[in-house]
Amino acid sequence: MKTVAATLRISEIFFSLQGETSRAGLPTVFVRLTGCPLRCTYCDTAHAFTGGQTMTLPAIVAAVARHAPQYVTVTGGEPLAQKNSLQLLRTLCDAGYTVSLETGGMLDIAEIDERVMIVLDIKTPASGEVEKNHWANLEHIKPQDEIKFVLCDEADYQWAKQVLHERKLAARCGVLFSPVQGQLAARELAEWILRDHLPVRFQLQLHKLLWGNEAGR
Repeated sequence: MKTVAATLRISEIFFSLQGETSRAGLPTVFVRLTGCPLRCTYCDTAHAFTGGQTMTLPAIVAAVARHAPQYVTVTGGEPLAQKNSLQLLRTLCDAGYTVSLETGGMLDIAEIDERVMIVLDIKTPASGEVEKNHWANLEHIKPQDEIKFVLCDEADYQWAKQVLHERKLAARCGVLFSPVQGQLAARELAEWILRDHLPVRFQLQLHKLLWGNEAGR
C-alpha cells in the first residue's frame, strides 16, 4: 500500500529577522500555518486565518532549506490547530535546525518535542479571548521556553502582573511583556515595568519597526 505523505496548510514561508523573544534580531525562517480558532482584538496576522496552500512535510522542509537557516520558527495563525504540526516540529528538529513554536496557549502543548522552544501566549482580558487560556499548559513549560503577554492597556498590565506573581511564572522561564502597537505606548509600559521591578523582558516587535505590517516580513 502506498504511504500518503503528511500535509499541512501553509500560509507562507519566508526568511526574515526574528522580531520577538530573546532571539530577536536573529535571521530566521518562518513557517506560518493557516488557521486559528481565536479572534484576538489586536491580531496582526488575520491574513493567515484562511487560504494558503497544502504542502507535504518534505516540501516544507525543502522550502526551509533553501534559505540555509540556523533558526526556524513555526507560527500562525495557531500552528497546533493542525494535527500534523507536531510531526513538522519533530522533522525540523531532526534536520538540525534550532526550532521555536509560537502558540496562542489555548491548545495542549504536552506532546511537543522537547527540543522545541515554546513561546506561549497568555491571553489578557482586552484580547477578548482570556477565557480560552489553557492553564494546564504551564505544567509543561521548560526553562528554555518563554511566556508572552501582549498588553492593550493598564488594566491588562495589572492583570498580567497579578498572574505573573500568583503563578510564579518567572521561576518557570523567561516572561515577555509587549505593548499592542497603536494602543499602549511603549514608553508607558517600560516605565510601569521599572516602577514595579517586574522580572520580565520588555519587548517591541522589531519586524514592525523595520517593515511595518508587511506580510512575509
